[in-house]
Amino acid sequence: MKTLKFKLYQHKRNRFLKRSINAAGVIYNHCIALHKRYYRMWGKHLNCAKLQSHIASKRSRKEFWQSVGSQAVQDICQRIEKAYQLFFKHNKKRKVCASRFPGAELCKKGVRPPGFKKVRKYKSFTLKQAGYKFLGGNRVKIGLRVYQFWKSREIEGKIKTLTIKRTPLGELFMVVVVDSIDEPEIKFTTGKIAGFDFGLKTFLTCSDGTIIESPQFFKQSLNVIRIANRHHSKSDQGSSNRERARKNLVRAHEDIANRRSDWFWKLAHELTNRFDVLCFETLNLKGMKRLWGRKISDLALRDFLDILEWQALKKGKQVVYIDQWYPSSKTCSNCGHILESLDLSVRRWRCPSCLSVNDRDENASLNIKRVGSSTLGVGDVRQSQTAISV
Repeated sequence: MKTLKFKLYQHKRNRFLKRSINAAGVIYNHCIALHKRYYRMWGKHLNCAKLQSHIASKRSRKEFWQSVGSQAVQDICQRIEKAYQLFFKHNKKRKVCASRFPGAELCKKGVRPPGFKKVRKYKSFTLKQAGYKFLGGNRVKIGLRVYQFWKSREIEGKIKTLTIKRTPLGELFMVVVVDSIDEPEIKFTTGKIAGFDFGLKTFLTCSDGTIIESPQFFKQSLNVIRIANRHHSKSDQGSSNRERARKNLVRAHEDIANRRSDWFWKLAHELTNRFDVLCFETLNLKGMKRLWGRKISDLALRDFLDILEWQALKKGKQVVYIDQWYPSSKTCSNCGHILESLDLSVRRWRCPSCLSVNDRDENASLNIKRVGSSTLGVGDVRQSQTAISV
């Protein structure tokens, strides 16, 4: 599966797509209300097929609802069904956990059921098999109208779904999911394997001694965000000045996200060109956010790993994760001695066994490399090319 994103040209006919998104939001809220009412009356979960038939009969009598295609309505019902199944599944696990371990912290936290959404903040609708047609060039027919988009790349493969998304600025994007098998790019068979350690001081520390500092884009633009947020909060509710201030705030956040994403893609290209196997430690990001908050969100480690995995898949490289409980920082990379405790403020420590001085991050990256290569069963990638998945 491959996802392609295209921006639609600004045009006055785009108001019909925005009207369809609003109608999809109204249908979504109506489905949530039906679920809540049905469970309150009968104590059962509303079946997806019954919900779809009810919405189809009601949609035929409401002109506003007809601006959303039948495929999009079915997708809304199916997404709500999946959300409720996830809620009931986790709620059941939580009850079992609470019965076995009374008073446990993890047992108290569950998954919330889907709730109502503001129509003006509703983002998208999805068409699966019908309701759209590509006319060649950069034109697409959605419903009864033709729209133009920025065709930055060719659409190759069988189209599975087409989604129209609305940003907080009111811009429209078309997201196309295709089922295609890409021809592998030229493999950079460097025969190298590397371990990487994430840090708060540095973004990545490589086992070959390379240190990659994080630009911390949100921290750089923090004053801009504060000023834009202050202007927005001081504007009168419903005024044009407040809407203008809201858009300025959204633009500031989008600028941060775009710069961070651009840096991630360039870094992922560089690392996948240098190494054949890249080893990382599995991280508990939710726990890290509770401890360090905004700084972890600014680093966006999960977003970077998603981009890196995608680049590795295209280039025939492999990303390996080791167990998060492995004591990579407390283990000496020279002799294997494990410290009983190591405070986070200690950046360099001397091994009591071999008396070698270890830098905390570099030592962790060397251990991650060693454990990652042992997981693969290879010491050198040149000796076993089967370790690299295509």
